[in-house]
Amino acid sequence: MKQIDMNIRALPYAVEEAMNRLRVNIKFCGKNTKKILVISSVPNEGKSTVSVHLWKMLAEAGFPTVLVDLDLRKSVLKDRLEFKSEGEIQGLDYYLSGLSEYQNVVYETNISNGYIVPVSNLLENPSALLEDPRMGELLDRLAEDYRYVIIDSPPLDSVADGALIASLCDGAILVVRSGMTSRRLVKQSVQQLERVRCRLLGMVLNRVETKSRAYQKYYGKYGNYYSDYYGGHTSEKGDS
Repeated sequence: MKQIDMNIRALPYAVEEAMNRLRVNIKFCGKNTKKILVISSVPNEGKSTVSVHLWKMLAEAGFPTVLVDLDLRKSVLKDRLEFKSEGEIQGLDYYLSGLSEYQNVVYETNISNGYIVPVSNLLENPSALLEDPRMGELLDRLAEDYRYVIIDSPPLDSVADGALIASLCDGAILVVRSGMTSRRLVKQSVQQLERVRCRLLGMVLNRVETKSRAYQKYYGKYGNYYSDYYGGHTSEKGDS
């Protein structure tokens, strides 16, 4: 199996502890919850950050875990994590186009027990490929080979891709950015997941301090959030 090395920045202590609580809660979702979607309502809420660190923590805890980059239109992982590999990277786009097979698109990484199905090239309109039976077959096979399949998806409010991907998953984590995502959008996203019969496993309230009014307001309204606190009051450019 080919390997991709990546550079994942260390999290501040408080952020790491919050992500660790998310990891622990995922363990209690049941043995049949394997294909886990990490999604947001709109771009720039932090779903890719949550996806990567949840995947890393599960892998380092001893669970063979694969990260699937399904944001075929606007993936940020390749650049952000500074992928390095010997030879050409053939990712999900190759597989869905029929140009490569399963064994060629799943890569080992420099994270122990961590594997990845990357995106090689961005696509303008991947909807037809996502609707192909090969998509569901890929996720099902990954669920057989690995304990967890963490899926980084396009936002629900942007295109139909997110809801389509959700229909293939066992459950979803909805990332909500404090001070940005309206209650209407959150409610709409939950309803979209319900329509495609994707169980909501929980929500991540992102980029907020626990003592802020926004945190208490969201926490009281939506219940069991897991806080990322990524970057405090700052936002990372290009975060998706």
